[in-house]
Amino acid sequence: MKLRFHHPDPHGTPGDPGGPRHQSARSARSAQPPTSGGGGRLNLLLSYGGWRATPGETQLARFLQPMGITSYTADSGEEAAELIRKLAIHIAVVDLAIPIRRSAGTTAPPGGNRILQLLRRLHQPPPTVIVRPPQPATRENERGLADALREGAFAVIDRPMKLETMLEVMRRILRRHYADNWPA
Repeated sequence: MKLRFHHPDPHGTPGDPGGPRHQSARSARSAQPPTSGGGGRLNLLLSYGGWRATPGETQLARFLQPMGITSYTADSGEEAAELIRKLAIHIAVVDLAIPIRRSAGTTAPPGGNRILQLLRRLHQPPPTVIVRPPQPATRENERGLADALREGAFAVIDRPMKLETMLEVMRRILRRHYADNWPA
């Protein structure tokens, strides 16, 4: 079950209690106008590969909500692509295990790399945090880390994702990319 936080006033700003703070791609379709600048002052894309019953991404969204960060979750590469087209994404958390599409009965191939490609093609690519499965060997771990950083990832976190680690990464992103200020 996915938690979604909504408030009756979809036009509120992050500093006031109004406005959506955590949405899925499906709820964003109805709540947001189809513009590239929609959403809040700081929009966070959270993709999730479905590897845990209570994902750290849901916990992260709950912690960041009071700070005015609007979190948008995607359960598939297609949902993430739709959010990327409709909203200005300021920070992205990409689970490499996310399926390309939600399909009933069959397992879809991973779509995390496709999301990374879409984000890199943006006029202003957002800082991106990659969440990946644990690596079986040191050599594979180092090669995967080097590849991700070369492709522009801000950080790479192995599953299971620890909430404290992710909050620290978010703090570093805000400091380095946004000078401790929310994007305007």
